[in-house]
Amino acid sequence: MNVIRKHWLSTALAVALQGICTLANPRILNRGGSAPEVQAEHWYSIRAAGEGADKAIEIYVYGEIGYWGITSADFIRDLQALDDGTSPVVVAIDSIGGDLFDGIAIHNTLNRLGERCTARIDGACYSAASIIAAGAHRVEMADNALLMIHNPWTFAAGDSADLRKVADMMDKAFDGIVASYQHRPLTIEDTDLRRLINEETWFTAGEAKDAGFVDEVLTGDYPKFSNSHGKILNRYQHPPQAAHDLLASNEPDPEPESDPEPEPEPDTATLAKELADACQAAGLANLTSVLILSSGLKSRAAVQAEVVRAKAVRDLCVLAKLPGEAEQLITDGLNADAARVKLFDKVVASTSQVEIDNKPPLSETQPAPTAKAVDPGDIYASRKPKSS
Repeated sequence: MNVIRKHWLSTALAVALQGICTLANPRILNRGGSAPEVQAEHWYSIRAAGEGADKAIEIYVYGEIGYWGITSADFIRDLQALDDGTSPVVVAIDSIGGDLFDGIAIHNTLNRLGERCTARIDGACYSAASIIAAGAHRVEMADNALLMIHNPWTFAAGDSADLRKVADMMDKAFDGIVASYQHRPLTIEDTDLRRLINEETWFTAGEAKDAGFVDEVLTGDYPKFSNSHGKILNRYQHPPQAAHDLLASNEPDPEPESDPEPEPEPDTATLAKELADACQAAGLANLTSVLILSSGLKSRAAVQAEVVRAKAVRDLCVLAKLPGEAEQLITDGLNADAARVKLFDKVVASTSQVEIDNKPPLSETQPAPTAKAVDPGDIYASRKPKSS
């Protein structure tokens, strides 16, 4: 039997790009029980700030954890490239969670940094993201942020024996979550911690501090709680009213009554140079002329939009292990969604593993099965002894 290693996509594209694996190694997600969409707004960066004694390494984990977002491999590689072994490390978090074991790997990496590592919760710190935060020596949390802990969750398929194995694996994953939180100086007992995880518990900054998940509550001019997470609240079992209130209190400021005078657009020569520089920085220098034509050099916004489109398509091709398809898809003017469809067809056509589904159609809108059903009468007739 196979299990689909699904992450954030709820479409068949997730199967094509992420593959099918044996039931002995399912992808376990520390998130809500329905498959949320890819969070296109995510971004992540690691950089060194300051010089000499004032140097610090700043990390922003603003997005999903795992395959479609910030993987532990990327995180650890990028941190090792900058870490000098002495500079303080600050990890800013605004994430809805994701893959549990990516979160645990990042947690352990932060834990090994010791006293020089601080996690700062700027907004959402849900599920796998809370595992990451617990790995830091010190945790700070904005007074308008939220932290949430809950059980692991996964997709699985198989017979009863297979599913029992998955259930046993999920219990072990639960123990891993408990052990991760216990790296913090919690003020709650093990029994209470397990109950809070099992019940899906949401903490305001003050509540998280009282339980020992957080060392200090920050007040002041910090990044607002991300409104892009609002739709996520509906996917969890018990989001408190406080979660919705915090989102409502962070609605964007109303537009000014009169718009300021827009800046004049640069001439086409300047736009062409800006586009060429952006392509060079993004590793798309060979597509500069293509993007000049597709943007028409109409405006700076049009140029930037074309570069963003090209980067998104290129990244999808790399993810699908079909980097050679990027140039043609970008030249054809496809956006990321259209490119996913094309890549899905190519990945499915090339894969040698096919999941067999013998369930009847769920609705009249689904196509009828093409395979001929087995006729028990034919089987019986074939087994009857032939008369001599």
